[in-house]
Amino acid sequence: MRVAKPLIILDLETTGIWIEKDRIIEIAMIKLLPSGQKETYHKRVNPLMPIPKVVQELTGITDADVKDAPVFKTIAREVAAFIGEADIGGFNVDKFDVPLLEREFIEAGVVFAMAGRMVYDAQKVFHLNNKRDLSSAYTFYCGKPLEGAHSALADTAATLEVLESQVKSYGEGDDSIGVLSRFVYPERSDFYDSERKFRWWNGELYMMFGKYARKESLREVARKDPGYLEWMLGKDFSEEAKALVQGVLKGQFPKFESQLGEKP
Repeated sequence: MRVAKPLIILDLETTGIWIEKDRIIEIAMIKLLPSGQKETYHKRVNPLMPIPKVVQELTGITDADVKDAPVFKTIAREVAAFIGEADIGGFNVDKFDVPLLEREFIEAGVVFAMAGRMVYDAQKVFHLNNKRDLSSAYTFYCGKPLEGAHSALADTAATLEVLESQVKSYGEGDDSIGVLSRFVYPERSDFYDSERKFRWWNGELYMMFGKYARKESLREVARKDPGYLEWMLGKDFSEEAKALVQGVLKGQFPKFESQLGEKP
């Protein structure tokens, strides 16, 4: 692959997927130069917060692995220097890696501008060129086009065939539907309530609305501005949200473990 200007392929491992709050725990970059040469940058990063268990299991990176690693602020300038004026590529970088990296640069006090750069997102290209509907799944697994798509009966029959083919493909001799259970991710939500008004981060609840949205924890708001919480009780919030606020005003704060069975 030829490039007219340097291209950085970027990937971040982070403490979570909340762009406004989560932190980098590993950064890897490969720089492809017009000459064809490649340069690599790879470092673990101390996020200064516990790495959630689910992230440790996914990435294999534990708190002990990053205990002595540099914090991002101390390497921000060298990261920016490595990127230079290069374009950026990656998988889902446009929606995740780039905006999270930009926020980390801002918090580190390092100027980093995306203006003038091209972003080549392999995930976006893949999704635009490869349909992910039932018809494409049926063709992939069953080796023939789906007739009568969007007819309820045809779609259910096709789905049954797809599942049967998946069991055969991935069951390693076991023809039970149960073999597909290993492809089902355990249910996990970072939100406290069904309306997603409150979200967990680093063991604390944050509002996702109003003047304190994503800024200060509910505990901090209760200490600094209890009147705001009292105001909420007279507004059109769910009974679930009001019950939470009433408890907080009494000094009763829910624990993350009681919601998800694990600490972030």
